[in-house]
Amino acid sequence: MPIYFDNHATTAVDPRVLEAMLPTFTEVFGNPSSVGHLFGEDAKQLVESCQQSLATLLNAEPSEIVFTSGATESNNLAIAGVLTQRRRRGDHIVTVTTEHKAVLDPIEHFEHQGFQVSRLVPRQKGDPWAGYLDPQQVEDAIRPDTGLVSIMLANNEIGVIHPLAEIGAICKQAGVLLHCDATQAVGKIPVDVQKLGVDLMSFSAHKIYGPKGVGALYVRKSGPRVRLQPAILGGGQQRGIRSGTLNVPGIVGLAEAVRLAVAEMSEETARLTTLRQRLWDGLRQRIDGLHLNGPELDRPEVRLAGNLNFAVEKVDGEALMMNVREIAVSSGSACTSANPQPSHVLRALGLSEDLTRSSLRFGLGRFNSVSEVEFAVDVVSNAVDKLRKLIV
Repeated sequence: MPIYFDNHATTAVDPRVLEAMLPTFTEVFGNPSSVGHLFGEDAKQLVESCQQSLATLLNAEPSEIVFTSGATESNNLAIAGVLTQRRRRGDHIVTVTTEHKAVLDPIEHFEHQGFQVSRLVPRQKGDPWAGYLDPQQVEDAIRPDTGLVSIMLANNEIGVIHPLAEIGAICKQAGVLLHCDATQAVGKIPVDVQKLGVDLMSFSAHKIYGPKGVGALYVRKSGPRVRLQPAILGGGQQRGIRSGTLNVPGIVGLAEAVRLAVAEMSEETARLTTLRQRLWDGLRQRIDGLHLNGPELDRPEVRLAGNLNFAVEKVDGEALMMNVREIAVSSGSACTSANPQPSHVLRALGLSEDLTRSSLRFGLGRFNSVSEVEFAVDVVSNAVDKLRKLIV
């Protein structure tokens, strides 16, 4: 098996998370909506406990946490839920060109329905904060008919952290709802929905060592109260916002994954920062013509600790991927891996198509070690040497 360095795409379930989930399969297995007997009531109490835990960690109210099948559903529920409401403010949307496709595609769908979209361009390659979105751009883009602003907190490809607290203040002043895809941020950097000023926030379990198929959407209840048009009807669970039998094992896994990640965040951030620097220094010592994609690594306030994305000159991207099979890395988002087009995130930073295609993304995670990083340096360096000799 290759060594896994694709932790932005998904993560292995932490054994501690799995241990917390196991009783829900054989002991607390009732339907939380079946409150007429002990099995259902026990399951309901467990779900409410998880809701309370997540709310405390995010500085929200328990009733503001709506469970979903993952961040993609959460993003769709937030965007469509706002834009299909009769009482929405207007038919104009503001987003950024480097958003995840789970945000860009729903927005494009509404654009085809007649909505107008402002897609903001972040700082370009060569800037120490490449990929960063300046809050002033958001303020300048907001119009009287702006119905929604959707800006991610941390980017899944280049790790850039956007200034959501400043953007949130701008949106609040303008009376515009702010949605945030925080899938790559929750559990990795401090996330406080009140300090960020977000009205809707999506996140998922499988990016932080929890199970796949479960996530949540924070929906603000006051100041202002956010009203959503439901996307799934039938049953009326979760105040009718998202009907369907609750995934109790997944919800337990999500809550435990977030709890562990927040508890260990400081130590893990320092460890991943050291590992990433070791990886980058090793690669630069052995490979000429490397280009860092995204913000500089010495700016922790604007880049996730476990993220490294770089382009390699004079190497065919497809050939490079084929020659680093001993390690599991990616050339972009997992959700676009079937798309032959180069990464829209890197193209949005101004990279050429050649450099975009010859880029690798490392997502360092909880279970990576120093020896694995040193092995990765050897694998990538040897592959580049081999491919460049073939060109000569």
